[in-house]
Amino acid sequence: MKADPAVQRRLLDLADVDAELARLAHRRRNLPEHAELAAAEAAVRAAKDALVEVETKVGDLDRDIRRLERDIEGVRARADRDQKILASSGVGAKQAVDLQHELETLARRQGVLEDEELEVMEQREALGMDVQHAQRTLDEGQVNLIAVTERRDTALADIDAGEAGRSRAREAVVADLPADLLAEYDRRRARGGTGAALLRERRCGACRLELDRTAIAALRAAPPDAVVHCEECGTVLVRTPQSGL
Repeated sequence: MKADPAVQRRLLDLADVDAELARLAHRRRNLPEHAELAAAEAAVRAAKDALVEVETKVGDLDRDIRRLERDIEGVRARADRDQKILASSGVGAKQAVDLQHELETLARRQGVLEDEELEVMEQREALGMDVQHAQRTLDEGQVNLIAVTERRDTALADIDAGEAGRSRAREAVVADLPADLLAEYDRRRARGGTGAALLRERRCGACRLELDRTAIAALRAAPPDAVVHCEECGTVLVRTPQSGL
């Protein structure tokens, strides 16, 4: 394949653009914000789970408190009824003894229920503080998630702008290249990642290896418009007065 030396040097411009596009793509894949965002999302999920867990416990205690309140109210109602019966006329001695015994039993039952209610209410109060803490943790996590998302989006927008500019530059360079030379460049680039490189002081700009005497002699003998390649990595070598030939 042959191409004017000046056209071949345009391959170096194309290689520079492609290298920058590759760096931008690498940066996109390896943005630290990706890991930060994943961690922030995991933290929010954990905070939500913790809040649901403690709220569920609070709900269970609230139900226990309502149940105890109903039981205490039932005991009080029964005691009031017995008191009224006991205070009424026509109550026999045996019935009075039975009523008094029941009132004592109800009083003990009420005391047990009220102690249990107090204990549950203390647990509920402590859990209320846990709910507040869990909610604060979730709120802080969500604020951090928003901040990390904004940083990630800003970084991606910067990369998008860089890629758009480099893509336009690539189109401009490609427009100056013959189809066969561009195809050769793309083939070499697909194999090794670099389609063309400068031969500087007998060293390939792609693989950084110094060519041996045989390769240098072959390059020196090749016509200026011949498209030549590095014998080590296969990259198109662009020869200039700096090549050391």
